Amino acid sequence: MKLGIVTPVVTLNPRAHAPWEETAGVDELVAVAREADGLGYDFLTCSEHVAVPEAVAPLRGSRYWDPGVTLGFLAAVTEHVRLATYVLVLGYHHPLELAKRYGTLDRVSGGRLVLGVGVGSLREEFELLGADFEGRGEHADDALRALRASLSRPRPAYAGSHHAFDGFVVDPCAVQARVPIWVGGRTARSLRRAVELADGWSPFQVEPEQVAGWLARARDTEAWERRARPLEVVVQARHLDPVGEPGATRDAVARHGAAGATALALRFTSRSAGHLLEQLLAMRELVATA
Repeated sequence: MKLGIVTPVVTLNPRAHAPWEETAGVDELVAVAREADGLGYDFLTCSEHVAVPEAVAPLRGSRYWDPGVTLGFLAAVTEHVRLATYVLVLGYHHPLELAKRYGTLDRVSGGRLVLGVGVGSLREEFELLGADFEGRGEHADDALRALRASLSRPRPAYAGSHHAFDGFVVDPCAVQARVPIWVGGRTARSLRRAVELADGWSPFQVEPEQVAGWLARARDTEAWERRARPLEVVVQARHLDPVGEPGATRDAVARHGAAGATALALRFTSRSAGHLLEQLLAMRELVATA
């Protein structure tokens, strides 16, 4: 199973972040990224919110570093680890804007981009940005098709229900012939969207048993049969402590694997940046001996 980390410091989620992250900054971020890179972790993440309403911040968190800037910076201090947007809200962007910004990231990182995307659920933010909240699902489906048509092409062309373009040059574009696209979400609809239009599904706040049930139903569909590639299932696993509770951590990994996960986006229980580095090493050793 592939292992990645939900990058600390760059987001503060009241349900998941550690207290030390509140005052940490670039130095701690670089240390964690380099350690993950050296240990062979598969990906680092950075998610997106432009502006969170004050009333919502206690639930969703208020800190969200810009993923384009953050992952571009991390590309310069790492060599191998993939750089995953986790996730971008499709309704906030034109597909060619994403193709240009993250195609550039793919180029400067040597082909390490994973484009994680989602439909979004924060109505106030949609309204602030002048984006359509009610029609966000249909818009996202069309945007996914437009992205697939444009991410790795300097002269993209597409005609769909919400987006149409031709006769434009997008240079640079991604260097990967096929940039992996993951669809995030916490509904069965997000899985159906991933099966039909993407390379991976990255559920969050979904219990393993629910993941297993949704995957079982998805495997019986025509959309699944039409897929040319296996679907990557990237599940978020939180509150892991491979240093202090290796048995429970091993059990959690096994539980997610049995549910169908092919990769884990990990959040560790940690007291400091140094303790998190210990957790990264312990997790690697734990999985290697499992």
